[in-house]
Amino acid sequence: MSYSDTFLKDILTRTRVIAVVGISTNPVRPSHYVSRFLHQRGYRIIPVNPAHVGQTLFGEEFRAGLSEIDVPVDMVDIFRRHDAVPSVVGAAMSHLPHLRTIWMQLGVQHAEAAAKAEAKGLDVVQDRCTKIEYERLLGAGVPLAEAIGG
Repeated sequence: MSYSDTFLKDILTRTRVIAVVGISTNPVRPSHYVSRFLHQRGYRIIPVNPAHVGQTLFGEEFRAGLSEIDVPVDMVDIFRRHDAVPSVVGAAMSHLPHLRTIWMQLGVQHAEAAAKAEAKGLDVVQDRCTKIEYERLLGAGVPLAEAIGG
């Protein structure tokens, strides 16, 4: 997938709340350390993984699914296999009315789900890492507030 730097930077600078689907409590898993990086830069991370309900991560309680989130979410960041993407995207579009972006992590792509999300007016990024793009476009040590001039 090819995305302009302007498109990716716009997503990263307008986003404040990210629901991370498939996040792990294991700090060596990419879903964990990518989310930790984003949290340290100022994003609110809402962890979504039914295996960890009852636990907290980055000050937020785990949700079993996107339907359990009761705050506005800007982005859904997907750390799941290809075959899980359609149900995640469907739940996101059904339950998150303020959603602006579906982001599929490195190795995750689903053309049909992406097309459905785009048809609903959502921005979609596939096969890209939020941490890598943030570091590349905004700077590794730069907090979000500083990156957007706030």
